[in-house]
Amino acid sequence: MQSKNDVLNKFGERVRELRIQKGLSQEQLAFKAELHRTYIGMIERAEKNITLANIEKIASALDMPLHELLLFKK
Repeated sequence: MQSKNDVLNKFGERVRELRIQKGLSQEQLAFKAELHRTYIGMIERAEKNITLANIEKIASALDMPLHELLLFKK
């Protein structure tokens, strides 16, 4: 079983990777997801334990199904 920090780190890395692939700044992603820019940064740095509702907002802002956002590298 993964620790909380492992999951947060992997999720943050995934969000950053996809955001960059889509050519979005943290501010642009935050605007599309209706979240604050500093919150996106905190997620990418694994400083926040994100809610499922906000994960769904980020997936939508990245134009992808929720399950694809949660596909972490091993």
